[in-house]
Amino acid sequence: MSTTKFFALVTGASSGIGFELARQLAERGYDLVISAEDDTRLQHAAEQIRAVGAQVEVIRADLRDHEQTEALFARATSLGRPLDVVVLNAGVARGGAFVDTSLTDELEIIDLNIRSTVHLAKLVLRDMTARDTGRVMITSSTASAMPGAFNSVYNASKSFLQSFAQALQNELKDSSVTVTSLMPGPTETDIFHRAGMDDTRVGRMDKDDPAQVAHQGLEALFAGKDKTVAGSVKTKAQAVANKVLPDSIKAKVHRKMAEPDSDAEG
Repeated sequence: MSTTKFFALVTGASSGIGFELARQLAERGYDLVISAEDDTRLQHAAEQIRAVGAQVEVIRADLRDHEQTEALFARATSLGRPLDVVVLNAGVARGGAFVDTSLTDELEIIDLNIRSTVHLAKLVLRDMTARDTGRVMITSSTASAMPGAFNSVYNASKSFLQSFAQALQNELKDSSVTVTSLMPGPTETDIFHRAGMDDTRVGRMDKDDPAQVAHQGLEALFAGKDKTVAGSVKTKAQAVANKVLPDSIKAKVHRKMAEPDSDAEG
């Protein structure tokens, strides 16, 4: 992969927002390393991104696993090219009442959404700060500002990521390394289906376009912004409301969206 083009790593890149972020980085002239757990979908994503004209290295990795996370960074940085942009996007959700969901599922949310993001950020930011250059995007969510009734661990994981990203921004303010938090609202990806939320209002509703979310996110990343709420006008309005509504009201609103069979309740 010897070239003068910029180089980026995107996790969770096999579909949805992650795929669009990778594809649009390719359109901006980046070569890429893309990673996800599902090898078949990842290979298909790589073919589509290569069609844009980018060189793409595919690294299948289950980032819930410490060794595979280490291996991903090692391989991505063994190609003889510094990482100019890193998008820490991999994540998973699980719907349902906390007392009913599997502890294994909840701990996997913590392992992927939180632990792997912290792990990769530690490796990536040490490398970038040593070079005093680089951009990192962390995919948070508008859910980070809402107590997530029937998504309790997922929303809490996004609250962690939001706080984590903002803390890093302050620590790095005197360097040339930037950290941007991407905050999408409900977006048309398979995360809700995989989370077992097809029978919820949010699972059935019309959602934002992942291409639009990715475009707005990259605009913020390259502008050096600390965060951006990305998506439709409705999503941006909800984010504004989240700033003033009490947590008890936001939890009630979230319950109506995420409780199984909630649409039948009116």
